Amino acid sequence: VVRNASALAEALVAQGFRLVSGGTDIHLMVVDLRPFDADLTGKEAQAVLDIGGITLNKNTIPDDPRSPFVTSGVRIGTPSVTTQGMREPEMAQIAELIARILRHRSDAASVAAARAEVAALCGKFPAYT
Repeated sequence: VVRNASALAEALVAQGFRLVSGGTDIHLMVVDLRPFDADLTGKEAQAVLDIGGITLNKNTIPDDPRSPFVTSGVRIGTPSVTTQGMREPEMAQIAELIARILRHRSDAASVAAARAEVAALCGKFPAYT
């Protein structure tokens, strides 16, 4: 779980995001969205990523200029995907999908195409039953 979190953190930084702590030593991370896109809010990111098939939560960041109902960040964890069997290579793919969905958030066709890729990835790693 922690190795996956580290791999996901590194891949998100490579996509232009900033991790609030600079990295992670645990199963989750808080991501500041402002360096990636100054206009993007945590609320909007959570909503569009949900449409794209990726679930995470909006989260405030230290000294957040936005309200707790809007936020400038998101919180991402790796326990679920790790339990499904995903490893470090999939973390890079997840980071790329997150970045692509957020970059093209106003293009419904792009978000739908990414959602199909998310579904295909998840199809290779069925949830624990």
